[in-house]
Amino acid sequence: MKRIGIFTSGGDAPGMNACIRAAVRTAIYHDMEVFGIKYGYDGMIKGDIFPMDSHSVSNIVQKSGTKLKSARSKDFQTKKGRERAYYQLTRFGIEGLIAIGGDGTFTGAKVFFEEFNLPVIGVPGTIDNDLFGTDNTIGFDTAVNTALQAIDKIRDTADSHDRVFFIEVMGRDSGYIAIQSGIGGGAELVMVPETETTITEVISTLKKGWTRQKTSSIIVIAEGDEAGNAVEIAEKVKSQIKEKDFRVSILGHIQRGGAPTAHDRILASRLGVGAVEGLREGKKNVMVGIINNQLTFTSLEESITKQKPLNPDLIRMVDILSI
Repeated sequence: MKRIGIFTSGGDAPGMNACIRAAVRTAIYHDMEVFGIKYGYDGMIKGDIFPMDSHSVSNIVQKSGTKLKSARSKDFQTKKGRERAYYQLTRFGIEGLIAIGGDGTFTGAKVFFEEFNLPVIGVPGTIDNDLFGTDNTIGFDTAVNTALQAIDKIRDTADSHDRVFFIEVMGRDSGYIAIQSGIGGGAELVMVPETETTITEVISTLKKGWTRQKTSSIIVIAEGDEAGNAVEIAEKVKSQIKEKDFRVSILGHIQRGGAPTAHDRILASRLGVGAVEGLREGKKNVMVGIINNQLTFTSLEESITKQKPLNPDLIRMVDILSI
């Protein structure tokens, strides 16, 4: 394999640039040509493809976002759109692809491989950490630390005013950010999609804390929790407890930004190198990941269909440490 393409798709994640840099320089190291594809599958369809060299990825390892940009593509969901994308890749002589993104990106890559047999290796780039086949995804560690910094600051004001804060973090289907930032931030309760927490349990936890002379409390909520988002949960609790002061903070997209942590830069670099060398070794239709500090390859099918469970010990720890 002499020519490969690389693109980012879906939501951006801190460390994507570090991965792009690693993949480009690894390809050059192995005497391969590498082409960047801007705006994900949409750019692939439009032929927004350009050659990359070592200099083109200088000074980006520390930057968040993605140099290659990202976009959703409705056209790629159609057979005609995918045929157009394949035509554009053949125009540039591209023989393999590196797709950096999450489950939506990998779903598209899997279909594309099945239709055109073009080797694709996925790199897990999503702050949600919800892909099976890797201990951590690119951007997760940075997002947790960003959320933790916000929780620390909110706790200061919660303590000053004896308030209860409901803090919403990202995680539509996954509670990884919530559970780790909640434990690190000393939350009294963490609500995640993987486990059911009723409003009765929330109220019970708060009341137990008040009996132990706790004057302020932090409840961290993953946006996809079955009980609702932070605003909805706060309203339900306030309807039953009138005498307390409640506030809601939704952290939102600040979790996607900021310079990637050392962990994310190193993880992204390892995965970028692994993806290129995986293509050279003939691997295809797989996701590169790291499990127990070892580089692994998991089928795209498994990475997007198998559930990645939360560690039950972490869930148990929240209850233990909140007393």
